Amino acid sequence: MALAAVVFPGWWAGPWRQLGGRWRHRSHRRLRWQRAPAQAPRPRLSNSSAGLRASWRRPVATIVVLALPVVGVLAWSLSTPRMLEGFDDSLTASDERVAQLLAGEQLVPPPPLPPDVFTTAEVEIERPMLALADRRWEQMDPEFVQRLLLVFKIMKEEHGYDMVLLEGWRSPERQNLLAARGANVTMATAWQSYHQWGLAADCAFVRQGKLVISEREPWAMEGYRRYGEVAERVGLTWGGRWQMTDLGHVEWRKPGIREAMRAARQTP
Repeated sequence: MALAAVVFPGWWAGPWRQLGGRWRHRSHRRLRWQRAPAQAPRPRLSNSSAGLRASWRRPVATIVVLALPVVGVLAWSLSTPRMLEGFDDSLTASDERVAQLLAGEQLVPPPPLPPDVFTTAEVEIERPMLALADRRWEQMDPEFVQRLLLVFKIMKEEHGYDMVLLEGWRSPERQNLLAARGANVTMATAWQSYHQWGLAADCAFVRQGKLVISEREPWAMEGYRRYGEVAERVGLTWGGRWQMTDLGHVEWRKPGIREAMRAARQTP
């Protein structure tokens, strides 16, 4: 009723003027009709004045009508906490670990495996020259090491996979030797790989004391998939998304390193 009176001010004024009266309480038993005392006729507005009054009433009424749904939705949203579907502002377990890492938590590399684990015939077929690879964690970038150790920790605690570092830092000479074996080993020559900067690592899985590298085993393939997801969650680049896939490879594209790589390749 009140809304109609605001939007259509002439709706109630006409009938009321025609009746020309009001209700007045005479007793607790009955109501008696009494005409309002005669009043001097109101001066009629000129056409310009009437048009001006009507011109501001219409926008005001329109604003009121349009504002009501907005006010209602706002009141509804504030009455109860809401969350869009598919979004969650709570931290996952891995997010909390990343926050701890950035806050200064220092993870420790796992104990090294016996050297003969990396020299079996199966390993040599899958990864030639792996026995000569550098697996010293201290040779790699400290920030990258912490991110990679965080990947190892999440893979163990959330997915049950024990991981091992196959190769970290790689000398330019070794990089060229591997590139000479063909594109199926690597396409990067010296200073074209993040290994030379201590910002890349090749990793695999350990099961019952044996190194598992083969990509033909379903268990290992599922591990590589989860490994890639976890690595990307902590800001690393996974080689499994490349055109020439390298499932065990991750690297950290540290800001500013590309310029250093470009300068090193141009140095004679």
